[in-house]
Amino acid sequence: MPEITLEQADKMVDWALARALELGLRPISCCVTNSNTALKVFKAQEETPLLRYELCWGKAYAALALGRSTSLIRARAEDRPIFNDYLIRQSGGKLFPEKGGMLIRDDEGTIIGALAVTGATADQDEELAAETIRACGFKTDEDVVGMVRNARVTRD
Repeated sequence: MPEITLEQADKMVDWALARALELGLRPISCCVTNSNTALKVFKAQEETPLLRYELCWGKAYAALALGRSTSLIRARAEDRPIFNDYLIRQSGGKLFPEKGGMLIRDDEGTIIGALAVTGATADQDEELAAETIRACGFKTDEDVVGMVRNARVTRD
C-alpha cells in the first residue's frame, strides 16, 4: 500500500508554515501522519499555545478514522451530537472534529496519509490544509470525487 514518505511529509509541513507566515495568520502547528495515523512530521511556529500537538494530531486522526475531512465531521457532529460524543468516547478522546484535518490522496485517489493544521481560525486551518496538499502535488477528497468511491465531500 502506498504511504507518504518522511521527505514528502516534511515538505508539506514546511510549506504550510511558510504559507501561514505569508498570509499573516496566527501561529500555527501542522502535522502529517501516514494512513495508519503514525506521526511522520509535526512542527509548530514560535509562540504557539500549549496542546497544539494534541489538537493537530486529533484532527489528522479524525480524518483518517472517519474517512473524510474534519470540516465534514464537524458539520455532521452539529446534526448528530449524541453520535459524535459516542465516537469521541470510543476513540478514547483521540478524535478531534474541528476544521483543518484532511486526507492526503495520491494521483490514483488512494489515501496515503492525513494533514492537519491548527492555530488560525477554523476556516483558515481548513483552507491552508487543502492548499498545502495541492501545492505539494497531492489531492484532497474534492479532487478525486468521481474517481474513487470513498471520496466524501458532503455531510452524509
